[in-house]
Amino acid sequence: MTEETPGFEQKPDVPTDAVQPDDAAAQAAGSSPADEAGGPADLAGDVTENEEGRPGQEPLQGQVQGDGSPEAALTAQLDQTRTALHERTQDLQRLQAEFQNYRRRVDRDRASVKEVAIANLLTELLPVLDDIGRARDHGELVGGFKSVAESLEMVAAKMGLMQFGKEGEPFDPTVHEALMHSYSPDVTETTCVQVLQPGYRIGERTIRPARVGVAEPQPGAGGAPGEEPADEEENGGPDQG
Repeated sequence: MTEETPGFEQKPDVPTDAVQPDDAAAQAAGSSPADEAGGPADLAGDVTENEEGRPGQEPLQGQVQGDGSPEAALTAQLDQTRTALHERTQDLQRLQAEFQNYRRRVDRDRASVKEVAIANLLTELLPVLDDIGRARDHGELVGGFKSVAESLEMVAAKMGLMQFGKEGEPFDPTVHEALMHSYSPDVTETTCVQVLQPGYRIGERTIRPARVGVAEPQPGAGGAPGEEPADEEENGGPDQG
């Protein structure tokens, strides 16, 4: 046991290399701000060196900025607008052509319907016109009846009714209807020699053929002069006494 001396406090043994609390606080307070800022500065430098050390990084960023520039976006939008305008123009031209075809077809159908209606009306008036013609041939078309007949014929002509069929014209089966047939030495082809009823047409449409009598050349009339009849040669000539 240690013998304590009265009036003195005994302190514990402390190693000489241990740092006292007061000395640690003094060292912390005396540290330089530059030393503290050195850490982030060195880190930033390392980052900068790392970014600059990557090959091709700068051109890639420039390409992205070029592709996403306002000029490129406007050019793309302009191309789309031109394409849409071209398509709409073609659609408009197609619709215009279809409308033109439709209008021509409607006009053609309207003219055809009008012609058919007029033809039906005038067809019903043909017997009346035939009676007027016969009365004129017999000299009975006089007085007020003559004025009415002439007015009716004038109205029919204004509506496009045309009369055809005359004596002496060649026979045409498309516009003539033969009711009588004969032979004649005065004709060289089938000819209309008599008009029984005149024909009528509206434009190119025949609403009634002309009813006529026709004559054909006589059989054998076209033989060469000086030829003897075949019957006499076959019979051996005239009888001898």
